[in-house]
Order: sequence, then C-alpha cells, then structure tokens
Amino acid sequence: MKTIILVFHPDLAHSRVNKTLVNALGQEFEVRDMYQLYPDFKIDVATEKRYLERAERIVLQFPLYWYSSPALLKQWLDDVLEFGWAYGVGGNALKQKELLLAVSPGASNYGTKNGVEYTVTELLRPFQATSQLIQMKYLKPFVTLGASSISDEKLQAQAKKYSKYLQTEDLPLLGESK
Repeated sequence: MKTIILVFHPDLAHSRVNKTLVNALGQEFEVRDMYQLYPDFKIDVATEKRYLERAERIVLQFPLYWYSSPALLKQWLDDVLEFGWAYGVGGNALKQKELLLAVSPGASNYGTKNGVEYTVTELLRPFQATSQLIQMKYLKPFVTLGASSISDEKLQAQAKKYSKYLQTEDLPLLGESK
C-alpha cells in the first residue's frame, strides 16, 4: 500500500518522540517534513495534491499542542483540501483513501477523572469530521501518550509498534472492533 507520512512538527530535528517514530520507519514509506518544506507557511498546493493523489494511505503525524494540531497543519488543510477537489461538486480526489493520524500529546492523563476530561480520540473529532466530508476512511489513530515524559525504553517500543502499525494492510476504522 502506498503510504505517505506528512510530519507536522515545528522542529523535527530536535524532537525526541516524533523523530524517533520517523527513524523507526522503513524505506517503503515516504516521509515529508512539512515545516522544513514550508517554513514560511506558503504551501505549494499543486505539489501537495500530487502527493496525495499518488497515495492510498495518508498519515498526518504531529504533536498535540493545546488539544489541537500545530499551526502549519491547519494551514495545510485550509489550502490543500479545496472545494471541487477534496469535497463538494466534483470533489472526490481523496475518496476511499485512508487517513491515519499519528499524534503525540505531552501528557498521559487523557480521559481520566484526575486529568484531561476528554480522550485523545475525542479531541481529534474535527479531523474525523473532515475525513467524512472528503470521503476518506478514518483509521484508528496511533497515539503516543506522555511524550514529555516517556522513557527511552518505552519510546523505542512505541516506535516499533508504529512501524508495524503502518505496515498493516487492514487497519481498523475508528469505531471498529478489530
């Protein structure tokens, strides 16, 4: 399966978690460091569309900041997912492709009584809604909790899980029980 990984980390070179996840991936994956490509936030929409059109599975990898994505990801969504291309009349370029989010929130207490009331999946609902609008298959997100305090050993194990997860052909849609 042709998989493209778009990494939206403002400083991937100095990221402990996201860099480790990316470094665990094999050559079969195309990884794009979006902040390196677009430090000025001026996105080449035509180029981005070509990458998306070639892919069967699109992975958006990013740290979760203040319960949301980094700013460049929001800009990318606004610019690239155009009416008539991604949705609306004639907008079916991404129809039936897979969308996977790989997120790394700093805390590990999501969805707990004494922490963040909402689960990570609940906080990612706007991405799920976008996926529905553009007719993509929204896969169960890959979440690395506690990015700010995860041990080296657990991070290495998580990176191996990430690589294996991305190599799995039939990933579950969010809400499926596989």
